[in-house]
Amino acid sequence: MQQGNYKKRITCKKWSRKRPLFFENMAYFNFDGNAGLQSVFEYDFDVKRIVDELGSIIYGDTIEPGRTLVVFDGIQDCPRAIQSLKYFCENMPKLHIIAAGSLLGVALRQEGVSFPVGKVDRIDMYPMSFEEFVNADGGGKYIDGVCKLRCEREIPELYTVPLEKYLKNYYIVGGMPEAVQVWVDTHDYSAVEEVQDRILRDYADDFGKHTNADTANKVRLIWNAIPSQIARDNNKFIFSHVKQGARAKDLEDALEWLVSAGIAYKLNMVPDPELPLAGMADSTYFKVYMSDVGLLRRKSNVNYRTIIDGDVSYIHFKGALTENYIMTQLKYMGIESYFWRTKADAEVDFITDYEGILLPIEVKSADNTKAKSLHIFCKRYNPRMAVRTSLKNVGDNIDGDTHVWSIPLYTIFRLKEYVAHEMGWE
Repeated sequence: MQQGNYKKRITCKKWSRKRPLFFENMAYFNFDGNAGLQSVFEYDFDVKRIVDELGSIIYGDTIEPGRTLVVFDGIQDCPRAIQSLKYFCENMPKLHIIAAGSLLGVALRQEGVSFPVGKVDRIDMYPMSFEEFVNADGGGKYIDGVCKLRCEREIPELYTVPLEKYLKNYYIVGGMPEAVQVWVDTHDYSAVEEVQDRILRDYADDFGKHTNADTANKVRLIWNAIPSQIARDNNKFIFSHVKQGARAKDLEDALEWLVSAGIAYKLNMVPDPELPLAGMADSTYFKVYMSDVGLLRRKSNVNYRTIIDGDVSYIHFKGALTENYIMTQLKYMGIESYFWRTKADAEVDFITDYEGILLPIEVKSADNTKAKSLHIFCKRYNPRMAVRTSLKNVGDNIDGDTHVWSIPLYTIFRLKEYVAHEMGWE
């Protein structure tokens, strides 16, 4: 898999997860720009024929079910190969296949391919989370140590000081695998930024590769507008601010392209937080975030020294960057989220109904945890639990009927543990 890509979607033939699997060899096939390989799938879906041709002509050896692991990379470039997974599952179930594809969501939508529902296991891969970043950078002992602490215990300085430093570096580097690898190898910010610049250029090139010229131009307009839209006081995404005179209907498809590609995330507003939240969401009122906080920082031209040292003029964008960070971590954890806002401008940054629990999450970029909006939300809707995340240490208090937890930004990966602790599910 290309380390520069923000995401690969892995599609695996179903097999038992109760025991590890071992293979004698691996047959690797990359569809990117390989017309000969793609032609193997054009004639029919006879999987025995396909395997024979792949093995004898391209791989150069016999592909044996149970002994050979087959890897299809860049499968988005061959819609027929995607469809063939259904027939492999039904007619050759002992052959194990991993299929990886960038922008697979876009490819499926544009090609109109019938995805083999129920025949594959799907795993969405995202930029590395903060927890993974720390582990990769040699800080696993801090992650392990924090995870051993009880939820209600204050985190000792032994952990808070290094984890705050790791958090700053995560804001700078982000979670793109190649950028993280360069950081781990060199600890050179300039070298990391060279990688980030290349990834950003590659994204722009991909817009033209996977869409027509008109759509590609609109996608670029949306993509380039995200940092400024995030930084607005009222960071609702407004199409007319993307291009003067532009209307929503002219640019909606371009935004959906970015979302389908996984490069951007939409956060819809829920004005009346009744469960389930998905049924109450207003899809016409939303915020847009980038899928990687490091790329957002670089695309916004925020100097890495500004992140490290801080600056009074950086306070506002720091809040936007922190929100984007929380959005990516929630996405990584598989927690579907929304935001809440009133006409009087009270706003809670994120709300979720994870495990059927209405949970508001207020985000602060420093250690100031005064949250008037969270108080209003708790008073009005009486959730059992609420979260404030900032640089302040662990703590808790009661707001009416709500137990409010203070969780440091650098331990937000423990959010599910806090929910389980609060609900007595441990």
